[in-house]
Amino acid sequence: MVVQNKQRILIVGGGFGGIKAALDLCKNSRFEITLLSDSPNFRYNPALYHTATGGIRAESNIPLFTIFRDKAVTLARGRAIKLDRASKTVYDDKNKAYSYDILILALGMVTNYFGIHGLAEYSYGIKSIKEAERFKRHIHQQLTNEHKPDLNYIIVGGGPTGIELAGALPEYLHRIAQAHSIKHKAIRIELVEANRHLVPRLPKSTGKAIERQLRRLGVTLILGKKVEGETASALMIDGKPLPSHTVIWTAGMANAPFYTENNFQLNEHGKVAVDQYLQTESGIFVLGDNNSTPYSGMAQTAIYDGHFVAQNLIRQSEQKKPKAYRPKKPVYVMPAGPKWAAVLWGRWQFHGRIGWLLRSLADLWALHDVEPWWQAAEQWMTEFGTEEQCPTCATWQDS
Repeated sequence: MVVQNKQRILIVGGGFGGIKAALDLCKNSRFEITLLSDSPNFRYNPALYHTATGGIRAESNIPLFTIFRDKAVTLARGRAIKLDRASKTVYDDKNKAYSYDILILALGMVTNYFGIHGLAEYSYGIKSIKEAERFKRHIHQQLTNEHKPDLNYIIVGGGPTGIELAGALPEYLHRIAQAHSIKHKAIRIELVEANRHLVPRLPKSTGKAIERQLRRLGVTLILGKKVEGETASALMIDGKPLPSHTVIWTAGMANAPFYTENNFQLNEHGKVAVDQYLQTESGIFVLGDNNSTPYSGMAQTAIYDGHFVAQNLIRQSEQKKPKAYRPKKPVYVMPAGPKWAAVLWGRWQFHGRIGWLLRSLADLWALHDVEPWWQAAEQWMTEFGTEEQCPTCATWQDS
């Protein structure tokens, strides 16, 4: 009897795409799967804005060992640094080597400040648990410190993250003020977008509906203006200072530097060029945010890509011809305040409470893509909880 060696598949990246590919592939005994991630947790990005405004940390943070418990997947911790194509080896930041027969890359994006002076030093972000918690600590300190009367909050970026945060921040600041019995402090929230409309890639009617909703919440919109710099006390827009000690940067993302540093072929937007099988070179596949497909950058696309590549590899292991990639247009769902969301589903548009209900169901469905139904439902329920490190706020919420 001849024992056939398993095909070694190395997946780099513990986001939607990498996890989905690993979950599909580990069901097949022909493969030996290793998932290399720079974090021990899966970061559920759609919920980070909620974590940053009083939501439960666990809502946006799921341990990878929980997802892959009892699964034939080896988890490895490290940040991929170097690719040796000749020896088919990836090296991490501790110079540990990972050999492969097939390489799947799903590294996600990094913050891009576009070289604007002061942003990296002074602005806040909500693109990770660490950033979200730093932001929460800052706004608590600012609201409760009588020596800092400047309460101007500026969100930069009219895409989904900026809109989600702008919609949630007014109610959250009000809750903090109530918990600490703070009165007579005028709070101003501004959303800055370089384009003349929010979510400029979507139909203008969708952006207009979101603009009306944010204005109803008291958010001031500054549209068609570009950020030129930031200091410790102001954001520079079109040559004028906008006073603020709290600028939240949600506007810029760039492809993971791994691709540039390892000489991958990139398009004009910095995305990795791939063929009809999402392959960039022989035996190397690129998923989700990192590739040059039409809808890269969306969680739904990353999941779709992970499933597509996994199924093709399974087909090839069975001596079947792989299928060509067909981009799938995602459903756009953007919350903008309590129980309100805008939804663009093909030709259909929904605004308001029905949009919020669809977003809530979309979260449950997305979580099911990485967890069994019972675990997904348990994780989904955390959406309705709150969590505060501040003892005063925690006591007030429990009362």
